[in-house]
Amino acid sequence: SDTPSDGASGTRLVLDLEKVGKAAFLKAQKSRPRPPPVPSTQADTPPPTAPPPSSSAGDVALLPVAPSPGDLPPGTLRPLSKPGKRIIVLDPGHGGVDPGATGKSGRFEKVITLATAKELKKKFEATGRYKVVLTRTRDIFISLRGRLAKARQAQGDLFISLHADSIKNRSIRGLSVYTLSETASDKEAAALARSENKSDLIAGIDLTYETTEVTNILIDLAQRETMNLSAHLANLLITDFRRQVKVLHKTHRFAGFAVLKAPDIPSVLVELGYLSNAGEERLLRDPKYRGKLGAAIVMAVDKFFAWKDNLHRS
Repeated sequence: SDTPSDGASGTRLVLDLEKVGKAAFLKAQKSRPRPPPVPSTQADTPPPTAPPPSSSAGDVALLPVAPSPGDLPPGTLRPLSKPGKRIIVLDPGHGGVDPGATGKSGRFEKVITLATAKELKKKFEATGRYKVVLTRTRDIFISLRGRLAKARQAQGDLFISLHADSIKNRSIRGLSVYTLSETASDKEAAALARSENKSDLIAGIDLTYETTEVTNILIDLAQRETMNLSAHLANLLITDFRRQVKVLHKTHRFAGFAVLKAPDIPSVLVELGYLSNAGEERLLRDPKYRGKLGAAIVMAVDKFFAWKDNLHRS
């Protein structure tokens, strides 16, 4: 494989195959070891079974032909499903020396997002179906790389980053949901992604080891599936948000947010509203309003996992 020299993104895989004649092919086929005969079903003892692949307890392979997690370098991919409670990673945006946006009354985004995340954690865990991990539980700075690392260390099933925006036009209000794309859906989305990504410098996915070409392909395929799952979750969130609160006209937006780049965790970034709008800032400071937002998020996540489980069964 090689990287295109014209600056294009992606990797090109080139296979050079040596021409083989029929005689050589038949000879090679005959020399292959044959599998042992299948024991008769009338045998007194059941046929021996192959030992399970070495992996952490409860891991389920996505496809029988895929390499087991133990075959890949640590820090690359993980099993996409596991028994027990679903793990939701909530990411309260900003924190510490990074206050985020500032509201008309002087309220910081970092305060709004942390309060929302803590309340949402209680709602998720009250269902008995979820375990929730917060990337921060107090007013401290966490790098974008650190937020991703926490999500992957927790083996999260979903990653939800919470933010609140501010804009010069104080009349604009409404909620929006972002998913990952290197091509922004509009200029505002691109500007917002640039602003959020300034919190930390990140060149891409943090891998423990330098990966082989095959592992790079597996990660690319996993990320494509993850982006599709993220988009479906975003649509479910928007449907339930519309029933509860005001949303922007173009509610589902796309941008290259660094915190959404985990290759194997469906991820969304929810802009809860505009702190630059006095009315919306008052709402975001109200626990009852944040409770409506939280109820919509839990409902959408329930629908997402019901859909995903049904997809795997079909």
